[in-house]
Amino acid sequence: MSGYVHLPRMRPLSSRKSAILSVLDVGTSKIVCLIARLDPVDPNIIAHGRTHGVRILGIGHQRSRGMKAGQVVDMEEIETAVRLAVDAAERMAGVQVDNVIVCAAGGRIGSQQFQAKVAVGERSVGESDVHRVLEATCARTSRDGRAVLHSLPTSFSVDDAQNIRDPKGMIGDELGAHLHVASCDAAAARNLGLAIERCHLTVEAFVASPYASALATLADDEAEIGATVIDFGGGTTSTAIFSGGVLAHMDAVAVGGNHVTLDVARGLNVRLSSAERLKTLYGSAISSPSDERETIAIEQVGDDGGHPNHVPRAHLVRIIRPRVEEIIELVRDRLRAQGRPLHAGSRIVLTGGACQLTGLPETVRRILGGQVRSGRPVGVHGLPDSGKSPSFAAAVGLLVYPQMAALEHFEPGRDRLNVAVGDGYLSRVGRWLKESF
Repeated sequence: MSGYVHLPRMRPLSSRKSAILSVLDVGTSKIVCLIARLDPVDPNIIAHGRTHGVRILGIGHQRSRGMKAGQVVDMEEIETAVRLAVDAAERMAGVQVDNVIVCAAGGRIGSQQFQAKVAVGERSVGESDVHRVLEATCARTSRDGRAVLHSLPTSFSVDDAQNIRDPKGMIGDELGAHLHVASCDAAAARNLGLAIERCHLTVEAFVASPYASALATLADDEAEIGATVIDFGGGTTSTAIFSGGVLAHMDAVAVGGNHVTLDVARGLNVRLSSAERLKTLYGSAISSPSDERETIAIEQVGDDGGHPNHVPRAHLVRIIRPRVEEIIELVRDRLRAQGRPLHAGSRIVLTGGACQLTGLPETVRRILGGQVRSGRPVGVHGLPDSGKSPSFAAAVGLLVYPQMAALEHFEPGRDRLNVAVGDGYLSRVGRWLKESF
């Protein structure tokens, strides 16, 4: 069957029940596993759309291995790293992880908009009519080799009335719906899901990295007024645009913080670990008058045991700055090409580990314009201080996502991934027993 492939779908979380959830952010630079308890709370005291308070029970993180540009390149290495991260979280929480919600950062994340109309015959719109028009909209989606991450109704229309959030009860002759479908390459999702299933874990759902980061960092007003979240990861830089309180667009480029580190390693002839340290401690995306006077010590490859060389900090900045500007300009140009340019008054929220580079907000403001701030996870209790940074935004957002899963609409009967994604270890053992005996 041609067209989009649907990934495992998250069952909506009951607003009246508590739950313990586990999430896994498998990035190019690090792997984070969070285990949390979600308890129902008064919706008047938390952000719009959230039904539960989140308390972290366990956290585990490891340096990522076996990933490049957000995609699996070595099954054995990524399996080992995932096992270590999950084990650390399990030990801290005192619970065993069986199911995980997974963050998808690679596979050329992208967006498409679809719309359809159905006749309602001059009567009030009912639940069945809304379902019918969404089914008609889903039927228009068709793109081979892509897997659906999110399928979100963005607005409805009744005759000439546009941008309606909930058409139920309105009277009209024709009901229309706009659907935003975010997808990634099916092969990338298939391999990531397989690597996780090899750890005897079942994937409950995949969530796009910029969407997860937005759920953890955006305030209600920002999502309503309009905001762009730029997630600077190690291997990818992705964007999520919110307008009118809904996710309106998503995109990604396969360039990130690791490319800056690689430039430093090449430019200074140092090991990658040394390049990462120099970038973190002394790197900047903007120049300052003191850069020429300040010197930094570097140990070049082949100089083991020798005296370190000293170079001006300005030399490091001259290596970092062009690559950072290139990444931001690439984001800008892609948004323009897709008809979504950022304007002077735009709100821009930066997340991801690479966004913590000194001078990055100023560079984003200069190239993209708008009001720029760093996005830190909010509304979650029990995070250690190290977890309250933009680098953990996507992982925390995965814990918010189950509260939003009911907003999505998928066409039943569409193709599923032709791998063991969403088909747990015990199910596979049961199938093997049936086939063998």
